[in-house]
Amino acid sequence: MIPKEMTAIRISRPGGPEVLEAISQPVPHPAADEILIKVEAAGVNRPDVLQRMGVYPPPKGASELPGLEVAGEVVAAGAEAKFHRIGDRVCALVNGGGYAEYCVAPDVSAMSVPEGLSMAEAAALPETYFTVWHNVFERGGLKSGEWLLVHGGSSGIGTTAIQLAVAFGARVLATAGNAEKCAACERLGAAHAINYSETDFVEAVQAATDGKGADVILDMVGGDYIERNFRAAALDGRIVQIAFLGGSKAEVDFALLMMKRLVYTGSTLRARPDAFKGQLARAMEEKVWPLIADGKIKPVMYATFPLGEAVEAHRLMDSSAHIGKIVLTVS
Repeated sequence: MIPKEMTAIRISRPGGPEVLEAISQPVPHPAADEILIKVEAAGVNRPDVLQRMGVYPPPKGASELPGLEVAGEVVAAGAEAKFHRIGDRVCALVNGGGYAEYCVAPDVSAMSVPEGLSMAEAAALPETYFTVWHNVFERGGLKSGEWLLVHGGSSGIGTTAIQLAVAFGARVLATAGNAEKCAACERLGAAHAINYSETDFVEAVQAATDGKGADVILDMVGGDYIERNFRAAALDGRIVQIAFLGGSKAEVDFALLMMKRLVYTGSTLRARPDAFKGQLARAMEEKVWPLIADGKIKPVMYATFPLGEAVEAHRLMDSSAHIGKIVLTVS
């Protein structure tokens, strides 16, 4: 029995974690090509924080509630839904609305929960795994034997990128802000973790690769990292920008782009069409889910909070003290 009302977490106004508040609102109805998920867990991600601060609004037509990834049971399906049925256990990438007891999701971009994972672990998959797969392997073209440099190696994106790259035969360097986070990156398979607060990552990358540089660089920092990434990259290197936590403006010597034959690209995921996200979902189920089932990779979980404690979850996210994923659970 689907209730008429549900508890959800809304952003009352732009600001800090305290602006998140629990409300009661109607349960959404799935469109013809959507499914309705009874949410058991929802991932907390940096874009949620940016939306809370008022600088990353949801796409037109999307829910105003935060939350981009959920896991739970399908309890209703639109007439055109063909990938999932009522009763299926799924995780899904959504454009918003994840911080709630019920959430609609495009049928095409939802995925079966991988064998052996809890719902909280499944909710930690869609945003980070979609982002890493598309940017590191599709846009960056990472190949077995190549060097990948991951900035923010202890983040949800970083821990995912390290594991996936190693699983597909690449060698990984990661940057992180302290010794504990560096050790965590190396436990996940990074050949070397660079403490950026103590060491120049450009020099460290050149030393670790015998002067070759990184074939692919995944960067969420921007700012002065942009020019430094050019110097850290190998000939024919590919640099993929996925965020600008350090700012989107920089002074760069673009002669390096020509001299090293670099590819500098970037992407955002939230506004991409559902059909594109569906392609990523099928790639995940085909190429990545078997690795999870075999125990070769797994989401790194740092903390879970009840839905009603979303404020505390965001305070932890803001602190950057975590290693891996933060997830909200719904009883």
